[in-house]
Amino acid sequence: QVQLVESGGGLVQAGGSLRLSCAASGRTFSSYTMGWFRQAPGKEREFVAAITWSGGSTYYADSVKGRFTVSRDNAKNTVYLQMNSLKPEDTAVYYCAAKGVYGSIWYRSDYDYWGQGTQVTVSS
Repeated sequence: QVQLVESGGGLVQAGGSLRLSCAASGRTFSSYTMGWFRQAPGKEREFVAAITWSGGSTYYADSVKGRFTVSRDNAKNTVYLQMNSLKPEDTAVYYCAAKGVYGSIWYRSDYDYWGQGTQVTVSS
């Protein structure tokens, strides 16, 4: 069992930066691939970024590539999402999620555990 708690959201102007954190409980955090998803009002939850258990591989949606960076610290049971050059269209609730060995990193249905989300609002 893994419990996830996101933090770091807030209101920022376009072009600004935020760093989201996701703290995990459970002894097996380091064995999970961790993902970030977001959901804007009236839209489906979409993939943003993911990082494998070792941190050796990272994946990004085209819409955030070059602006967002996902990282993890297994000693602290925490995964991060550094968001730079934020745009109004990045406004959404951001969720972290944990996935076991099976399934695709791209599909939200393949993730086993989810946090409660943190709001990110980017003003123009």
